[in-house]
Amino acid sequence: MRTKNKLRIYSLDEVKDKFIGKVGDSKRDGFEFELQMDILGEIIKTARLKNNLTQEKLGQRIGVKKAQISKLEKGSTNITIGTIKKVFSALNTKISFSVNL
Repeated sequence: MRTKNKLRIYSLDEVKDKFIGKVGDSKRDGFEFELQMDILGEIIKTARLKNNLTQEKLGQRIGVKKAQISKLEKGSTNITIGTIKKVFSALNTKISFSVNL
């Protein structure tokens, strides 16, 4: 009689622990930071499009060039809290920050 192998289901955190590193590891922290920047960039792009703005128009509203908005949306640049506030203010979008210690 043949028995079937049981499939084990892994959580996303387990997979990240195994393949990227444990929480607190520099490789894992870098991965998480890049992921957060990508997500923030997508949120900015979505809000910009919802407001029917081009990258150039949004840049004009906050005093930067189109290329800087493109970088923000691609998550390819560090962004300060001040810049985040300016961007979302220009997009008439409310934001909030949460800090967990």
